[in-house]
Amino acid sequence: MTRIGSDISLARVGDLWGRGPALLDTLHAQGLEGVNIRTLTDLSPDLDAAELDSFRRRAGELGMYVEMGVGKINPFMTAELPAVRQLGDGDYVAGMERMFAACAEMGWTTLWTACAGVKEHAAPFDTDRGRREAPWPDQLRAIRALVDKLLPALRHFDLVLGIETHEEITTHELVRIVEDLDDPHIGICFDPANPIARGEDPRAALERIAPYVVSTQLRDIQVFPSPSGTALTRFLRPCGDGQLDWNETLGILLAANPMLNLTIEGVGGWSGRSDVPTADRFWRSLHPDLSEDELAALGVLGARSVRASADGEEPSLSALDVFRSDQRAAHDAFVARSAAHLRSVLASLAASNPSR
Repeated sequence: MTRIGSDISLARVGDLWGRGPALLDTLHAQGLEGVNIRTLTDLSPDLDAAELDSFRRRAGELGMYVEMGVGKINPFMTAELPAVRQLGDGDYVAGMERMFAACAEMGWTTLWTACAGVKEHAAPFDTDRGRREAPWPDQLRAIRALVDKLLPALRHFDLVLGIETHEEITTHELVRIVEDLDDPHIGICFDPANPIARGEDPRAALERIAPYVVSTQLRDIQVFPSPSGTALTRFLRPCGDGQLDWNETLGILLAANPMLNLTIEGVGGWSGRSDVPTADRFWRSLHPDLSEDELAALGVLGARSVRASADGEEPSLSALDVFRSDQRAAHDAFVARSAAHLRSVLASLAASNPSR
């Protein structure tokens, strides 16, 4: 049975939703059926067994799924995750292995990871992909080597690690990693908004990764041409409010994995703006798999946004490019709108295919 839940980063948002079992009670009261905690140390910094077990028991009582983040897998940026290294007494791999063991003990078998993080710099230096002192191909080789080191523990505990379609990596690269490893303990976590940051058409990206998707971080998108005309600008929107075809998206995802949980990654206050400098020569040099056809498809989305905003059918770029101070209310509204739309799509898919 497909269930709908929410992604929460306690480290990022503090106590807006409550801690421990109180978080689950809050989400359950909102009609959600599960949660992804961005990093296990957010839930319990020292992996206290009693803290983790109280969370596990409450999730069981409420019938909620739990998916858990376990840090990131790029050795060039693990210094940004001191909590993981601390768990291993200075050994990052040992820290991740401790989290694997704790998750297995709790029965949380679907894990989240990513290959880097977004930086507070303008594109193309807004992700680790643009680091000139550490060329991206070197980082990809190091990522693959680290996953090799982690695989024995994943196999031992029978866990599945989903690598997110995060802003820094292309779906082409993710598919190569997963296919090269060819191991059921490694899959992909699908965030449909992020491949656009790498100049990928959302539909084409989904078709590439669908067979390997083990978890999700769902939100919608709105693409505009940038005011300069030399880039694209992506905004995040609730599922159903943007430009993605969710009947198509869920149809493809659930055909590949009928039991897939649909986890919503809400945003609170922030517009999710990401500028994609498609005309920049350095940016283009970072994308050997870049497809002009897919860039053209993104350009079509941008043109549609301009027309729809001019007709008053959709918000303008400036209307979307705002920050709201009421982060909790904005996040909860984002998730609620997304969940309602996803449930509507699921009902429609079930009606059209009763055997699903």
